Amino acid sequence: MTRYLVAFSVGCLAFVASVGAAEDVWKSGEFSWRASRPLVAPAERPEDPCHAIKDPTVVFHNGRWHLFCTIRSQKRTHQIEYLSFANWDDANEAPRHVLQVTDGYYCAPQVFYFTPHRRWYLIYQTADPSRKPALQPAFSTTEDLADPASWSKPKLLYQEPAEGVSQWIDFWVICDAAKAHLFFTSLDGRMWRAETALADFPHGWTTPQVVLQADIFEASHIYRLKGRNQYVALVEAQTGGRGWRYYKAFLADRLDGEWRPLAATHDNPFAGLENVTQSDPPWTDSISHGEFLRAGYDERLEVDPENLRFLFQGVTNEARAGKSYGEIPWRLGLLEPTPQ
Repeated sequence: MTRYLVAFSVGCLAFVASVGAAEDVWKSGEFSWRASRPLVAPAERPEDPCHAIKDPTVVFHNGRWHLFCTIRSQKRTHQIEYLSFANWDDANEAPRHVLQVTDGYYCAPQVFYFTPHRRWYLIYQTADPSRKPALQPAFSTTEDLADPASWSKPKLLYQEPAEGVSQWIDFWVICDAAKAHLFFTSLDGRMWRAETALADFPHGWTTPQVVLQADIFEASHIYRLKGRNQYVALVEAQTGGRGWRYYKAFLADRLDGEWRPLAATHDNPFAGLENVTQSDPPWTDSISHGEFLRAGYDERLEVDPENLRFLFQGVTNEARAGKSYGEIPWRLGLLEPTPQ
């Protein structure tokens, strides 16, 4: 009996220590990561050479990862590519499928399962020259996540032009029990939010309002921290100094609440050159447009705060030197926490 009590006590202490460490990170903002090798590279397509794979969004469903990314190619500059695989080590060898949703501009995807409709949604940006700004948030849906040919044609989230926004980028939807919330940035240090009732989604959006002003740039991605009454916003920033792109983190108690800085400086980022270790030689000088590996796949966008992994796009300063933005050879890798 004694040895069982000892084993139980040791197990409880280990659990408490694990929980305590996770809570300390989310209070202190002192994150530390190690980067994998590059896991996904641009596809080799002789008929349309691919320069970059970037802007990843990913869910795990039916024993496989389902990954959607922007690709930048020579002939068509902005498209969304789909890959599916069981293990990350095999990701680069997975078949590539370019979604045939439109012949025009479409990129920067976000994927999730919207439970009330029992359908998968892909949120992304497309172009509508009749509107100002021409860049617009759009969506496609499917009942079969694994069939890249099944996605519907784009429809705009805003049926009438949104007021008060002169530019917007990287659209992101997350839901609570009553509403869907749309976040985006405007490339000028501002993050915006709009909302609609769950019953009205994917339409019925309110006029967007600024909810965060800081030294931020793009790719604002918001998640619910599982088991905690908190949300985290990860927002990409850029610098002319060491490194180029990196991520900041902000916390809020509600999706319509106030965002407080957690790891929100160049010297103390959520993820950047200051707190990411790599193998030698390093393969990236940027931690750019990324996505948490989620604890689920539905519209709540939950992540396990004690089991973090972050998929990101990276490139070295040397590899991007002298290239136009569309020719930068972005690749994808994973961040995993290092022991504190």
